[in-house]
Amino acid sequence: MNLVDLSSRSLGQLGEVGPFSFGMWRFTDADLQRRIELVESALDAGFNLIDTADVYGLDWNGTGFGTVETALGEVLQQRPELRKRIVLATKGGIVPPTPYDSSPSAIRAACEASLRRLQVDTIDLYQIHRPDMFVHPEDLAATLTSLREEGNIREVGVSNHTIPQTIALQSFLPFPMLTTQPQYSALDLTPLRDGTFDHCMTTGLTPMAWSPLAGGRLATGEDVRPELLATLDDIAQREATDRAGVALAFVLSHPARPLAIVGTQNSERLAHIQTSADINLDRNDVYAIIQASEGTPLP
Repeated sequence: MNLVDLSSRSLGQLGEVGPFSFGMWRFTDADLQRRIELVESALDAGFNLIDTADVYGLDWNGTGFGTVETALGEVLQQRPELRKRIVLATKGGIVPPTPYDSSPSAIRAACEASLRRLQVDTIDLYQIHRPDMFVHPEDLAATLTSLREEGNIREVGVSNHTIPQTIALQSFLPFPMLTTQPQYSALDLTPLRDGTFDHCMTTGLTPMAWSPLAGGRLATGEDVRPELLATLDDIAQREATDRAGVALAFVLSHPARPLAIVGTQNSERLAHIQTSADINLDRNDVYAIIQASEGTPLP
């Protein structure tokens, strides 16, 4: 039985999204036309969920806080017809030099600033980027509820939150959260082991797996266990694809139905990602990948 699920994921009132999301951490090209082409390539390839954050641009060749949102906003200003094709997701709650600030005033200010930079009236999915351990979830929930009622945001998610942190916030929201963003790849199996995927299946949260290629290491092989590379390569040869395609297919194989956030800035690669992951993985394959990744036979 093939476990790879390339079907669309339903995000409530936001509609259907593809199994891959276009992640914008590296969306720092100064050339506006190239940025337009990248967004068009992603949409044409079925990556209609575009995921960014206000802090993106502070690293990865960016020029400062907010610059990636600004870069996407310029694309949408130049090509406003693209907005109708996009489920637009962004994140707030990191306010350098303070590590995390999800206080009501900070989140409201962050959301309103994101709206201005993105040059949109509404953010489809607003996510708390990392948990602020010194804000009461009731206060955060009240702010998110107000932003939603005002039409600034349509839905809410979290990123890098533990299960208890997610449950705590949800308990004070009068509407269900839609998404959670854990790091997940064949190299980082944490959501399999810490209950995140089980929680998603129990509650209906959609997991958005960030770094599904471990920052590209699963493609390059840098600092990856030789046993894992050998396993991925053997499957890739059998399925007539590449190592990255196998690694992405692995992410899409869990019954929690994760979607994979892919950050490549190569239009040609965007066009072929879904094809590269359109392969057959059965239980023997996924458990072989897990054992090779952890270096320990399963009991």
